Amino acid sequence: MKKQWDLRVMMEIAVAAALSLILGMLRIYRMPYGGSVTLEMVPIFVVSLRHGVRSGAWSGLVVGLLKLLLDPYIIHPVQLVMDYPLPYAVLGIAGLFVHQPLAGVVAGTAARCVVHVLAGVIFWGSYAPEGMNPWVYSLTYNASYLVPNAILAALVIVLLMKSPLLKANNRGTDSQRM
Repeated sequence: MKKQWDLRVMMEIAVAAALSLILGMLRIYRMPYGGSVTLEMVPIFVVSLRHGVRSGAWSGLVVGLLKLLLDPYIIHPVQLVMDYPLPYAVLGIAGLFVHQPLAGVVAGTAARCVVHVLAGVIFWGSYAPEGMNPWVYSLTYNASYLVPNAILAALVIVLLMKSPLLKANNRGTDSQRM
């Protein structure tokens, strides 16, 4: 039997998306061609860890679509998907790791990095310095801000694990999570 979303979960998704946007505007560092060091992934991880992959993916999808509306840079329809909704939606993978939240942060960030690296190679490879492999360039560029983001998110998640927000007994069972 599939668990239906209740109003509380939908409200958490909406609040997390709004908070993610706000945290994304509070940049610690901004990369020259996009990407920043922020805490924007934390609310998406919280939703994922509390309610599972599906809720986390929806939360990330909303964030990506809102970012697309607020500050788009579009050169191709596939690039639009790969730079905005998809990398934030895949953060929901963290919900697979309800009993290992830090592994969820790593998995979600790694999934986001894969999407950004693919987009980087396909659409932004021409920005690589002459003679540099576009895969190396894209991985290096994206890791330069995603690794600090993951570290910051992990630190905040560790703190939140001690709060009622992410205590193990407040998270749903694995059968309720998908």
